[in-house]
Amino acid sequence: MTTVPRSRLSRAVEAQEGVKDLILRRGLVAGDPLPTESELMEELAISRNSVREALKALQAVGIVEIRHGFGMFVGRMSLAGLVDELAFHSRITLQDGRNHLGHLTDIREVLESGLVLRLIDLGAAADLGPVTEVMARMEAEAEVGEVPPETDRLFHDLLYRPLGNPLVSQLLGAFWDVYHQLRDQLGTPDETPEDVARRHRDILTAVTAGDRAAATAAVQAHFEGVRNRLERLPAPPE
Repeated sequence: MTTVPRSRLSRAVEAQEGVKDLILRRGLVAGDPLPTESELMEELAISRNSVREALKALQAVGIVEIRHGFGMFVGRMSLAGLVDELAFHSRITLQDGRNHLGHLTDIREVLESGLVLRLIDLGAAADLGPVTEVMARMEAEAEVGEVPPETDRLFHDLLYRPLGNPLVSQLLGAFWDVYHQLRDQLGTPDETPEDVARRHRDILTAVTAGDRAAATAAVQAHFEGVRNRLERLPAPPE
């Protein structure tokens, strides 16, 4: 097994911390340009190789964005890496009889059950106009035989937008992306397009009415279709 010399590892970590500290000290935000490699070498008193290793590592976790031909910038937060990892490991567990996708569904249900209550607490301050328009579109699509996944995703995104928490949209989007990547392995949905639209309408109606119990029940019912598909999956060969 190949081992990395401790001094080299320390220098690499030190370089990464130096770049992060520079971003914080200068008050840089996502999208702001970073100094060039040469400027970082001088500012941090480290070699070009150490700078490049640090930038590559920070790019992998989204802290730095490298645009070839344009320069380096402070990265924007993304859950893309998390989505790919969750989707891959969920696919593995579908094969061996375990069920990470079911666990993810549980987590998303718990999250949304709490979010609808937060939304109800906002009362009149919650602007539900945009999601109401999407709901009407979903019902029109259901009448002609299909609710596109994009409409479903947009409903949830707009429903919780009045909460003013950008992480909500990213987390729910990550769950949605994982499920979307695995949808072909889950078989045919049990729900008709009309069922899909009705369950979303139930959530919106309960939130609009300020009915906390009905909102929680509607969110739970929304995930029954996913659970039914997971339960129908064939058992793995022994």
